[in-house]
Amino acid sequence: MLSIRLDPDTERRLKALAEATGRTKSFYAREAILAHLDEMEDRFIAIERLERPEKRIPLEELERELGLDR
Repeated sequence: MLSIRLDPDTERRLKALAEATGRTKSFYAREAILAHLDEMEDRFIAIERLERPEKRIPLEELERELGLDR
């Protein structure tokens, strides 16, 4: 279960969309989260890796090790 607070304008827009389409506000909140979750996770991983640098392997070296170089 999830509970979120929205500013009044966003709440109004979400309610209007739900009423106009016959869907629930929860449906649209879920769709929005799913649409952006991958991007937010990727951003978090990128920031974490920048803050804690580890050994990097160049793409060419990785392709060679996996036999993918041509």
